Amino acid sequence: MLRLTFLGTSAAQPTIRRNLSGLAVRRERELFLVDCGEGTQRQLITFGAGFDVAAIFFTHFHADHYLGAIGFLRTLSMQGRTAPLDVYGPRGARRVLETMLFAGAERFSFDVRIHEVKPGDRIRRDGCTLVPFETDHRVPSCGWTLEEDSRPGKFHLEKAVALGVPKGPLYGALQRGEPVTLPDGRAVRPEDVVDAPRRGRKVSITGDTRPCAGTAIAARGADVLVHEATFGDDEAARAVETQHSTAREAGRIAREAGVGRLVLTHLSTRYDHAWQTLADQAREEWPGALDVASDGWVLEVPLPE
Repeated sequence: MLRLTFLGTSAAQPTIRRNLSGLAVRRERELFLVDCGEGTQRQLITFGAGFDVAAIFFTHFHADHYLGAIGFLRTLSMQGRTAPLDVYGPRGARRVLETMLFAGAERFSFDVRIHEVKPGDRIRRDGCTLVPFETDHRVPSCGWTLEEDSRPGKFHLEKAVALGVPKGPLYGALQRGEPVTLPDGRAVRPEDVVDAPRRGRKVSITGDTRPCAGTAIAARGADVLVHEATFGDDEAARAVETQHSTAREAGRIAREAGVGRLVLTHLSTRYDHAWQTLADQAREEWPGALDVASDGWVLEVPLPE
């Protein structure tokens, strides 16, 4: 399972329809948050994403991307959580988060482990790696790419039977890439019965940024690119001024990176109802699969063929 639940898809201000930034990423048994804007915990409840968060990955420390963390962590503490929570963010994460979370007398029932990262760091989780990549915003920032481990190749039972491999532990050894010796002394190699390993899924998430090479490189070949699209063509100058992206620019990055699917998020309030305009502008640059995310929208990322 690799499921994205969009908890907040508005830019700096919430609307009736859109909350501030937050994205829940459920990969198999682990749940991650990418950003945690004000109201994120209510969105987790509303959309049934769960509270069993294993780690939070911040893209930067503007208020609309992190202020929801203090309330969420306090709720977890009141619920009696004991498992530690890992929190990752770019330069400044320790200062901002320690001030916000630990300034008062209140303490949590679990350890909060704060990690500052730089582009290219590799954070291992169960069956996948999360990698921060360089973005271009007004404060220290990064995007995040989730890369699944490769999967074993397809096991061809008919080939194993034809070679006389007996059912049982030898099948498992071959699937793990280990050569085996048959009872009659013949050797069977994994490649005799198993296809080459298959790649895992890849999802890249930008946070706030100007279109930049860092995103295009990090997202190359991704199954999904979640890219901010704060403005449309009519506000292109404003996008440059505030170091955000237009939908058209997000489309160009998707084309450069050769992604499988582009998802636009972080919409300015002026496009709350006019999101189709953003979609149309992005499609002029990106001919592939494209979505404009809304709060509560769930995207299941299928395994590559």
